[in-house]
Amino acid sequence: MAKMQKKGDLPHKACVACGRPFAWRKKWAKVWDEVKYCSDRCRAERVKPARD
Repeated sequence: MAKMQKKGDLPHKACVACGRPFAWRKKWAKVWDEVKYCSDRCRAERVKPARD
């Protein structure tokens, strides 16, 4: 059985939209390098490119 980690020992990143730190989640295990936003709200409010 795998040894449990404390929440404080998990990797952290800063959200590119709001700048808040967020911690690793099990559902992000395979795509952690691609995760940029801390929540769906931040992902939805990201700066969108201007359309002509």
